[in-house]
Amino acid sequence: MLPKEILIPKVPPLKIQGIKTKLVPFIAKSVKWDGNGTYFEPFMGSGAVGFNLEPDKAVFSDTNPYIIQFYQDIQSKKITSEIVRDYLERESIKLAATPEDKTSYYYEVRKRFNETHDSLDFLFLQRSNFNGLMRFNSKGEYNVPFGRKPNRFQKALITKIVNQVAWLEKIMEGKDWKFICMSFQEAFKMMKENDFVYLDPPYIDRYDGYYDTWCQEYADLLAELTQNGKVGYAFSMWYKNEYRTNSHLKKWNKGVMLTTEHFYHIGAKEKNRNQMIEALVVSKDNVSMYKS
Repeated sequence: MLPKEILIPKVPPLKIQGIKTKLVPFIAKSVKWDGNGTYFEPFMGSGAVGFNLEPDKAVFSDTNPYIIQFYQDIQSKKITSEIVRDYLERESIKLAATPEDKTSYYYEVRKRFNETHDSLDFLFLQRSNFNGLMRFNSKGEYNVPFGRKPNRFQKALITKIVNQVAWLEKIMEGKDWKFICMSFQEAFKMMKENDFVYLDPPYIDRYDGYYDTWCQEYADLLAELTQNGKVGYAFSMWYKNEYRTNSHLKKWNKGVMLTTEHFYHIGAKEKNRNQMIEALVVSKDNVSMYKS
């Protein structure tokens, strides 16, 4: 069973721009599902929604192999909270020793990650880069710049990240969870009746090189597969801001649309952190009595 109410959602260790942590209570109250099937999350990103919902059986997937590898490494115990603490305490000293006006140790780690794809280095980069961006160039190399904070990894932040990893270690125990690198099309082929899918694809008109391409054709295909399928669903997408309304939502006309206010962070400057109305389109059989 999915929880009926989540008052204070927990934050996963990977920081990714657009993370849905603050929307988890709204999402949890908006959907109902008996849990007699598999929970799918084909655009898992940080995993904030699914991890907080804690289904017994789940398939978390993404086209970004490094996200999947990171969570696979926690599940297999290749990465533990204590390993993360030792790593960050060691690497934080090297980062802090680099003057801001010099080439930062961050870029050494970035170069190393692009050669080895180590999960710990991936965590380091996502927690010290510019504004939690996730971006790769045409060669598949991670190219997000440094966040310009050499003293980023203070003891308090290291402890916070360690506790986030420990939380995942705990909730993964006894769960039938799979982490798979695949497209949403492949994920839909795995779905069966009684399953439930939560969808948080790249936002239309707001996509910025997450890992691979995203286009109108994929967005339209997702709407078709979801609404013509046999599984329950909840679909997250921006609805409108003070400047415009998302016309793509007209294609999602078979479910029930709920809305809530949210602040969308698209940059470091305060002027770029504007209020947004978020939409959640839920299949009719899976919408709860909750109203925004």
